[in-house]
Amino acid sequence: MRAIEITQPGKPEVLQPCERPIPTLQPGEVLIRVIAAGVNRPDVFQRQGSYAPPPGASDLPGLEVAGEIVDGDLEGSGLKKGDLVCALVQGGGYAEYCAAPLGQCLPLPQGLSPLEAASLPETFFTVWSNVFQRAGLGEGESLLVQGGSSGIGVTAIQIAKALGHRVFATAGSADKCRACEALGAERAINYKTEDFVQVVKELTGKKGVDVVLDMVGGDYLPREIDCLADDGRIVVIALLGGAKAQVDLGQVLRRRLTITGSTLRPRPVAFKARIARELRARVWPLLDEGKIKPVIYKVFPLDQAAAAHALMESSEHVGKIVLKVSET
Repeated sequence: MRAIEITQPGKPEVLQPCERPIPTLQPGEVLIRVIAAGVNRPDVFQRQGSYAPPPGASDLPGLEVAGEIVDGDLEGSGLKKGDLVCALVQGGGYAEYCAAPLGQCLPLPQGLSPLEAASLPETFFTVWSNVFQRAGLGEGESLLVQGGSSGIGVTAIQIAKALGHRVFATAGSADKCRACEALGAERAINYKTEDFVQVVKELTGKKGVDVVLDMVGGDYLPREIDCLADDGRIVVIALLGGAKAQVDLGQVLRRRLTITGSTLRPRPVAFKARIARELRARVWPLLDEGKIKPVIYKVFPLDQAAAAHALMESSEHVGKIVLKVSET
């Protein structure tokens, strides 16, 4: 099969086409003929040499795919060979065939093409597990999304808004702020020209937000504490601003704050399958009804994966970047 491999840690050009054997299935897995694969920030970190695949995972990049099931034990799943699905995987998505745990496969939402569906799993699984499971965003609560124009950001804004929450977001330009607001953010804050703490406090009557989804870390963390409501939660999922921060633990104690975080890729299949079931029940109907929509910025052919990574690193995009691997 055709695939894209990381020839050595480095810049986007280390991504090169190659020929690889079609994956051998393990118990509980299905083989997907990949039509499209999503590009995500962890793919960039893996290419740079700072995010190694978990033991036993493919060394090929790619954490989400959409395509046709061509092999595997599907008993009791309601799926059959020939069905189109999208799936979260531990690696191997940048290829013509990819093995995926059956429990991490979801049917294509109504009206969506495989190209659109390939943009869903990584961000939807991540947002659901962190914002709703770990941080427990509940009825009547509000959310601040750092990096609202990213793939994670556009997903978090849409899901939270569709489920009835007040949503605020940060972004790095006026155009990106407008895009966040068009997706459902009550107010998008340009972090280059505005103080998100001050704006959030003003918009919430000095109360603050209940949950912050943080992809920055570093010196953002103490500022996020300042804009949290009492009993508020910060969930950290990336460290684009650095891994160290100074925290006022007095505020954490007095106001009963929670600072947590997670990485999804190394978690077991059973954990991810639970997320898939909850997404199917709570979020897939919103996609079926068009209340949430994929936000795809640009599509590249598979052999232009290096250009897709260069775009990802530029941060010019709003939403997702997708690789087209084969025809439907």
